[in-house]
Amino acid sequence: QVQLVESGGGLVQAGGSLRLSCTASGRTFSSYDMGWFRQAPGKEREFVATISWPGRGTYYADSVKGRFTISRDNAKNSAYQQMNSLKPEDTAVYYCAADKTPRWRIGVLRADYWGQGTQVTVSS
Repeated sequence: QVQLVESGGGLVQAGGSLRLSCTASGRTFSSYDMGWFRQAPGKEREFVATISWPGRGTYYADSVKGRFTISRDNAKNSAYQQMNSLKPEDTAVYYCAADKTPRWRIGVLRADYWGQGTQVTVSS
């Protein structure tokens, strides 16, 4: 089992920044690809970003490319998402996820493990 706990969400004005953290406990964290997803009210959950378990490969949704940066520190069992130039449409509950063989890039939004989510609200 892997337990994921997100933190770092909050209320920020448009143009501002937030840094989300996802801390894992349980089984070996470093062997899992990590991803960030979000779900806005009334909308389906969508993929945001992913990073491979060695930390060398990253991939972003077009909507956040150039504004968000995903990273990880396997020694700390943690993954991060730096979010800059935030927009009101980025408002959502953000979830981190872990999977050994994810297919997130082709739209398969399942994962071995999910966090409980953290709310991000961007005011205009």
